[in-house]
Formats: sequence, structure tokens, C-alpha cells
Amino acid sequence: MRTLSRKTGTVIGAIVGILLIACSEGGSQEAEVLATIDGQPVSMADVEDMAGDQLGQLDHEYRIQRYQLIESALNQIVGSRLLELEAEARGMSFEELVAAETAGRLQVTEDEITSWYERNAASLSGRSLEELYPRIEEYLTSTKREQILSELAQRLRGEREVEVLLEPFRVEFDNSRAPALGPAGAPVTLTEFSDFECPFCGRFFPTHQRLMETYGNRLRVVFRQYPLNTHPNAFSAALASLCADEQGRFWEMHDLMFAEQDQLGVAALKEKASRLGLDRQRFDECLDSGQYAERVRSDVREGNRAGVSGTPALYVNGIPVPGGAAPYEALARLIDQELERAGAR
Repeated sequence: MRTLSRKTGTVIGAIVGILLIACSEGGSQEAEVLATIDGQPVSMADVEDMAGDQLGQLDHEYRIQRYQLIESALNQIVGSRLLELEAEARGMSFEELVAAETAGRLQVTEDEITSWYERNAASLSGRSLEELYPRIEEYLTSTKREQILSELAQRLRGEREVEVLLEPFRVEFDNSRAPALGPAGAPVTLTEFSDFECPFCGRFFPTHQRLMETYGNRLRVVFRQYPLNTHPNAFSAALASLCADEQGRFWEMHDLMFAEQDQLGVAALKEKASRLGLDRQRFDECLDSGQYAERVRSDVREGNRAGVSGTPALYVNGIPVPGGAAPYEALARLIDQELERAGAR
């Protein structure tokens, strides 16, 4: 663990240097001329018009990988330094601490080696267990050693004053036109990219309601459209929600469509508008004309740039929530952490 921190620090330094170079050049990037045709320029802005979504996705992937590398290196450095402090407190060298903590705990059995070989046989190019036995044994011994030290470092984190100042990875969204529940100044914003025909989004709907009940005006929920091509009625439902929003009834239509996910054809959407007391002529014209089609597509593009690949895709103050329709407990934990950061608990 001690040797990794210096190497990782070097890598991070290189990445930060690259980022600083990119930032210094970014100001003039839009005006950069990449080619000319009879003296007429083809600029970076033209390229972004054609390939902006893909460039945005690549940028997002780069930023995630960069953050993950920094986070991993930071954790290793913190863990290494905690172990060094523990060794010092016990009057030992680092090597003596490792020996004391791992004594009698690194034995690898024949069953463990055989089991590992069988699980990974497909990727071992046909090499025999006999041939690989010593290397597998060495690998499993090293893995056990790292696990023991990691568990010790984690315990020491709770015993010493460790404050991690690295901010979580966040995605920035332009939610200015999106339907939202909760005050604009709420300390936590839950951004949800969703599809009205998606069964997983339907399962998330009760969680959405429970979160609003629990956190009240401390939480703002923003709905972003992300109809999937695999759901034939999803795009029309997205349009219908925005046509209802035009009349101030987005959330009522939202709730009704999730309650009746099997009834999202155009005729059913118009019937729902009648039940909600909307101006039917205005609603029908809005829906039939596809008035908000570009707005829906804009949401999808922004979702793509943020790494959305399925629904629901959730972000707590821009922090991606893994696992799609995350359970209430997982979201509440993230929201509580953000409230604590904001001093709003």
C-alpha cells in the first residue's frame, strides 16, 4: 500500500496537468478553424453541431474516470498513512505491523486454489492447474494480505480524525425549463430522467412520493424526459406531460400516467386530460402537433451527455445514483449526506 501512493500521485499530477492545459485552451475552442473550403472556415463549433453529443459523452466518461482514479488514490494514501501511524503508535516498523496483523491468516488451501482456477478457466488459455498452481497461490495470498490491511485501515478511520474533503463527482444540468416539485432554493435536488412507459420507473414512483413526504421543502424533484425507443407510447406520453405542464397540471398527469402505465396510447392520454379538467382543445392541439418534441429530444441529448443509458436515471445534487430504481433507503442516505454538507439536517 505504501508504494502505490507515490505512483498514483504521479499519475494524478499528470492528469491534472492535462486538465489545466485543456482549460487554458478552452476559451478559444469554439472559434478554432479546423479546415477551410475556398477560404470558408469549418470551425470547432461546426464539429460540435454534428458530434456534440458524442463529444459530451466522451467528456463525461473522462471526468468520471479521472474522479475515480483520484478517489482510489486518495483512499490508498489515507489507508497507508493510517497504517504507518498505527505502526508508530505500537512502536513497530510498518513491516512488523503487517507481519503481526497477517500472522496465521495468509494460508491458502488447495480447495481455494482449485475453485479460483475453475471460476477463471475460460480466460486462462487452456493452461493447466498444475502449471498455474504456484501463481494462483501467490495471487490469493497477496489478495488476503491486502484485504486484511484494508480492513485494518477502515477500522483505524473510525478511531482517528479523518476528514475527506474531496467533493463527490457531480454532473451539472440545466433544469431551468423542466417541471419540478419543491422550492428552487432547496438544499437538495433530485434530478430524474424517466420514461412514463418504463416498468422500473413505475416501481420508483412510490419512492419518489415517499421522499417528497419525508423531506418536504428541503428537497426539489426535477423531472427530465427520457423516453426509450423500445417503448412505443413513451414519446407521446412525454409530449402529453409537457402539454399538461403548459396548463399547470404536469404532476397530476405524471401521477395518473404512472398509475395507468398500460393505458398510454394517444386516445387514452386525451381521456386522461379530460379527467384532469384540462382544456381539451388546447391539449389535443398541443399533443397532435408534437409541440414539445424538440424539448423532449433536448432532454434526451442532455441525458446522453450525462451518461444516461436507461431509466430511471437518478442524480442527487448531480451525484449519479447507481442501480436505476434505487430503493428509498439508498436515496435517503445520499440525501442526508447532502443535507449534512449543506448544514441543513
